[in-house]
Amino acid sequence: MAEQEETFHTRIWDEIPEPDNPFAAASCYCHGYDVYGDLLGKASWVEYLYLLFYGERPSPQQAKLLEGLAIALANPGIREPSVHAAMSGGAGGSTNASCLMAALAVGAGQLGGAHEVYRAMEYWQQCRCNLDTWRELLLHPPQEERIDIWQPMEHPAGFDPHGASCPTPVRQTLNYLAEISPNEHLPWLQAQRDALEHTVDLPLAMSGVAAAAFKDLDLSPEQGEMLYLILRLPGAAVHALEQKKAKGRRFPFFTHAIHLANDPGPFTVKQTVERSTI
Repeated sequence: MAEQEETFHTRIWDEIPEPDNPFAAASCYCHGYDVYGDLLGKASWVEYLYLLFYGERPSPQQAKLLEGLAIALANPGIREPSVHAAMSGGAGGSTNASCLMAALAVGAGQLGGAHEVYRAMEYWQQCRCNLDTWRELLLHPPQEERIDIWQPMEHPAGFDPHGASCPTPVRQTLNYLAEISPNEHLPWLQAQRDALEHTVDLPLAMSGVAAAAFKDLDLSPEQGEMLYLILRLPGAAVHALEQKKAKGRRFPFFTHAIHLANDPGPFTVKQTVERSTI
């Protein structure tokens, strides 16, 4: 009896091996599309990203929406905790992978992080575009039956518990995405932002805008959580590299608050040689 050829099954990916090497792929198909023979050179990065996550090619409106969101999220800025974590890793000489893992770990949580986006998308699933339902949920958020990995939310998901007013970049992002969105959630959020902020006495955060955008892209909370982690990594990466090159000497925070009682000053080449011979 002839040996049966081993096959591997996944709904996302299919490979045809090279005739002379079963461990190397000759053709790779993502949801039926030939990646290197068809998509390469024809599809954009965000179109391919949407195909990977959703399983279907995005419409031009969906691709434009995802591209706009990706630009808005690509660099959360040096004040953002996940970027700050990557910068600290770079300043301390950590490996590049360690810096990105620090950004992922800090940016995964429920204070502006990816799991807050997950929670906010759950809000959308329950409330849709009904203002009264939103008000009831925000004032009386659902309570977890048991605590597993995540502690209960300490503020309404998608809002900034420390904010004074809605930041300009958040409003600019919401206005642009609502204008180009092919769905209803972003336009509704734009129209009802003041009412929602008044309900909780907190400003809308970028995580809330991202949750509405992912909902307009027909993604699940799990998919939105994953994409939010991925899309914010470029900023963490470049700031970590900058701090690694500067070796912490130009860290944008705390430099004016640190005073050494016996500062030896910067090393010179002569001092380095002298110390190495001691």
